[in-house]
Amino acid sequence: MSDFRTPLSRARGLGSAKHGVSTWLFERVSSITLVPIVLWAVFSGLKLASADYQAARVWMQSPVNAVLTLLLIIVGIWHMHVGLRVVIEDYISKPLSRAALLLLNMFVCGLGGALAVFSILKVALSVGGLDGGAL
Repeated sequence: MSDFRTPLSRARGLGSAKHGVSTWLFERVSSITLVPIVLWAVFSGLKLASADYQAARVWMQSPVNAVLTLLLIIVGIWHMHVGLRVVIEDYISKPLSRAALLLLNMFVCGLGGALAVFSILKVALSVGGLDGGAL
């Protein structure tokens, strides 16, 4: 077994933290997962571009459309969160700034995801008229 680290890095214990592979793999898997879902979303968006609210609501009430839209939001937000976390960890050197940005990333992604999921579920499960109904 050969060790390519310098003597100083060996003495300081610098090296792999042993957690980068799972993050790297998740980024690749989520990217591949997003490709067909985004293509479906673009096609659906173009189809719905000329529709009114009622037609869009009926479209969203289809279980397939609601589930695919939820998957798009959940996988997309989580992919964004992981990607931004890696960028912050790699390029922000000040510990306080890094911690603040990591917390902000988690808060913004969590809040955005929760609002998007709630909105999709509200429309998909609505039973009322043009006002969108109530849950």
